[in-house]
Amino acid sequence: MSTARTIRFKLNGEAVKVQVEASDTLVEVLQNKFDLKGARESCSQGLCGCCTILVDKAAVAGCLTLAWFLDGADIQTIEGLAQADALDPVQQAFIDAGAFQCGFCTPGFILMTKQLLDRTPDPSDDDIRHYLVGNLCRCSAYPEIMAAVKLAASRRRDLASVT
Repeated sequence: MSTARTIRFKLNGEAVKVQVEASDTLVEVLQNKFDLKGARESCSQGLCGCCTILVDKAAVAGCLTLAWFLDGADIQTIEGLAQADALDPVQQAFIDAGAFQCGFCTPGFILMTKQLLDRTPDPSDDDIRHYLVGNLCRCSAYPEIMAAVKLAASRRRDLASVT
């Protein structure tokens, strides 16, 4: 007997529907049903941040989040962050600050930074460390990541003052 059911949600701004099993995690559904590989399962315990995805604007561990419960959710992945042909200011700041080496953890850091800056536009160093404590970089690009978050915050404030 199959436990599959169809769920509907917004994925990077588009309405989608997909059949999921009760045990399917969000990261599995994104990778296997939508070919979105930005969220990466690494620890499978929600401890490393590599599988960070925004669900209703809140960061979740995609390896622990069951897709079954996401009917009606608004899901944003790293692939949906850029608008048209322009990178999001957070993405561009990570590039400009050289805030990655191997890049495996970068999508999780970027999405967590987006959540931080949406909630706290001018974060202190302690705010940044608190928000990013659940994201691990095995290459130790932490100084560059801190610089990227500060750069992104500055650029977002500059954009907000223009509009």
